[in-house]
Amino acid sequence: MKILTTVKKVVDVELNMHVKDGAIVEDGLQYVINAWDENAVETSVRLKENNGAETTLVSIGGGDCTDMIRRCYAMGIENGIHIDDPALTKADSSIYAKVLQKVYEKGDYDLIITGKQSQDTDSGQTGIILAEYLGLPCVSNVIDLEVTDDQHIKVSRSGDAGTEIIELALPAVIAVDVSINEPRLPQMRGIMMAKRKKIKTMDLAALGTSSDEIGAAAPKSEIAEFMASESRKSGQKFEGDAAEITAQVVALLANEAKVI
Repeated sequence: MKILTTVKKVVDVELNMHVKDGAIVEDGLQYVINAWDENAVETSVRLKENNGAETTLVSIGGGDCTDMIRRCYAMGIENGIHIDDPALTKADSSIYAKVLQKVYEKGDYDLIITGKQSQDTDSGQTGIILAEYLGLPCVSNVIDLEVTDDQHIKVSRSGDAGTEIIELALPAVIAVDVSINEPRLPQMRGIMMAKRKKIKTMDLAALGTSSDEIGAAAPKSEIAEFMASESRKSGQKFEGDAAEITAQVVALLANEAKVI
């Protein structure tokens, strides 16, 4: 089984972020592997360990994506592809899916594993759009996976009415949820070995496509503006006996909150 796993670089949402003039202030930002994609990597590595799968990872973005690819090497991924092209600066889910389609067609993979969504846009569309472009079956929100034979897998997904169990014929696309596993921490030996491994870097021309063919100049969606959330107003402290406090609260509910 040949597996293609996708990884996206995202802003570390654990850190403070600032918005100015409708844009995120870039100074001081740090980037990390998208959380859902780490679970996709762990899923792929477990399939390699338990079922002898061949694992390849692909990341689209600038030069700092190589650091994330090497981290995935340290986790157990065997091969890494870095797609770096200035035409993809403003790519949306549809354009990313077009690029991944080209990667898939060059590799003849049996299974594509993506994260369910990304921390920056939360759109959760890339894997599903990719499956549509490729004409492959797709299951999202996957929380468990079992290989039944060389041509089939069985997945469990969180559905509206509970857990749904679906059997898929390969090739297929799955988008995993964070609850599917706990990603491993890379060991020092793996980190040192990852530094020496090669990463295959490609642009659109090397993929056999162009900016015009994938529609990079006309994304189907774009971020119009970032807005900082409103700060929470400080609460009020009431003092006095129960009757006095009750009167004050009722007055505020009636005159300010307008709920009574």
